[in-house]
Amino acid sequence: MQKEIDEALEEHKIMEQEREHKLKLYNELKSREIELTQSREEKLKGSEMEIKKAKEVATKAAKKFREVSSEAETKLLELVDLSNELKAAEEALSSAEKALIEANSMEADKLILLKTTAEEYDEAKAALLEAEKLAHDCSVELNRLSKEKAKMSSIKDAAVLETKKISLQVAKFQKERSNAERFVASMLEKHAWIENEKDAFGVTGGDYDFQETDPKKMSERLNLLKGEQESLSKKINKKVMGMIEKAEGEYTELIRKRKVIENDKKKIQAVIEELDVKKKSELERTWKKVNADFGSIFSTLLPGASAKLEPPEGMKAWEGLEVKVAFGDVWKQSLTELSGGQRSLLALSLILSLLLFKPAPMYILDEVDAALDLSHTQNIGNMLKTHFSQSQFIVVSLKEGMFNNANVIFRTKFVDGVSTVTRTIGTGTSERSRQLAGSSQNVELDTNSPAKKRPARTRVDAGGKEN
Repeated sequence: MQKEIDEALEEHKIMEQEREHKLKLYNELKSREIELTQSREEKLKGSEMEIKKAKEVATKAAKKFREVSSEAETKLLELVDLSNELKAAEEALSSAEKALIEANSMEADKLILLKTTAEEYDEAKAALLEAEKLAHDCSVELNRLSKEKAKMSSIKDAAVLETKKISLQVAKFQKERSNAERFVASMLEKHAWIENEKDAFGVTGGDYDFQETDPKKMSERLNLLKGEQESLSKKINKKVMGMIEKAEGEYTELIRKRKVIENDKKKIQAVIEELDVKKKSELERTWKKVNADFGSIFSTLLPGASAKLEPPEGMKAWEGLEVKVAFGDVWKQSLTELSGGQRSLLALSLILSLLLFKPAPMYILDEVDAALDLSHTQNIGNMLKTHFSQSQFIVVSLKEGMFNNANVIFRTKFVDGVSTVTRTIGTGTSERSRQLAGSSQNVELDTNSPAKKRPARTRVDAGGKEN
C-alpha cells in the first residue's frame, strides 16, 4: 500500500506538471484567438474593397469579350473552310504513305525470317555437339558407377557378416545374463543373509569391497576353510548345527515379517491421515452448509431472530458445535432462556437444515406445530414452501395456519357414524392443478371407528406436485 501511495504521489506530480503545461497552452491559444479575430475583421474589409474593384474590371472585360467574340466567329468560319481543304490533302498523303509502309514491311519480314532461320540452324548444330559430348560423359560416369557398385557390394557383404557375428555375441551375452540372473536368484533363495547385506556390496573399504578383493585368493581360502570345516565337523555335534541353522532361518523370516508389518503400518497410518483430512474437510463443508440453512430457516420461522452453529472457543468445527440464538442484536447465553415454543422452532430448524444437506424426496411431519402459536404455524408453511421447493411434505396438523400453503387438503370429519375424508385444493397449488382437481369427488372411508383425535389431515407439496 505504501508503494501504491508513492506511485500515486508521483503520478499526481506528473499530472500537476501536465495541468500547468495545458493551462499555459490554453492561455496562449486564447490570446492567439483574439489576435486572429482582429486580423480577420481587417482582412474582411480589405477583401470587400478588392471584390468591388474586381467587379468593375469584370464589367469592362465582359464588354471587350463580346467584341472579341463577334470577330472570333468570323475567323472561325474561315478556319473551317481551310480545315476542309487541309483534310482532303492529308487523306491523299496518308494513302500514299500507307502503300509505301506496306512494301517496306514485306521486305523487312523476309529479312527477319531469313535471319531467324540461320540462327535456328546454328543453335541446332551447337545442341547436337553438346548432346554428343553429354553422351560421352554419361558413358564415362556409368563405368565409374559400375565399379563403385561392385565395391559397395563387397562392403555390404562384409557388413552383413559382421552383423551376424555381433548377433551371435549378443545372443551369447543374453544367455550368460539369464544364467547369471538365475544364479543370483538361486543364491538369494539359498542364502537369506545376502538380502540383508546387499547394501554393503561394493562399498570401498568394507567387507564386500569386490575391487580390493582377489576372487582367486578368496576361492583358495574358501576351499581351505571347507577342508577345515570338514575336519572339524567330526568333532562338532551336527544336531546343534542344525538347530542353529533353523534358529537363523526363523530369525531371518521374523526380520522379513517385521519389515512387511512396518510397511503395512506406514501405509495404514498414511491412509488414516488422509481420511482424517477428508473427514475434517467434509465436516467443515457440512457445517458451513448446515449453518447457513439453519440460520435462514430459523429466521423464517421466527422473524427478527437469528441462530448459528459455531465451535466452542479454542476448538474446531469437527471437535464440537454449539447452538447460539439471538433476538435482534442480543445473543442469548443459554438455551434455557428460550420459551418452549422457541425451543421447538429451534429444534425443527436444526433438523430441517440437516435434511437440506441431503434432501429426501418425501417428508412426513406429524403435528410439529402442536405447541406453537398460529403465527408460528403460518411461518412453518411459508418456510417449507421457500426452502424445500423440490420435495414433498405430508403434514398432519390441527391448525388452519398450516393449510394456507398446502397444495391438497384432506379433511376428516364424523358424519352419520362414519369417518369421512374430503379432498380439496389448497391455495398453494397452481391454477392448472386446481382445474384438474375441480371435477374430483369426495372419498368416504369407513374406518369402523370414530375419528376422535385428528379431525384434519393436511398434505403439503412444496414442489407443486400432486400424487
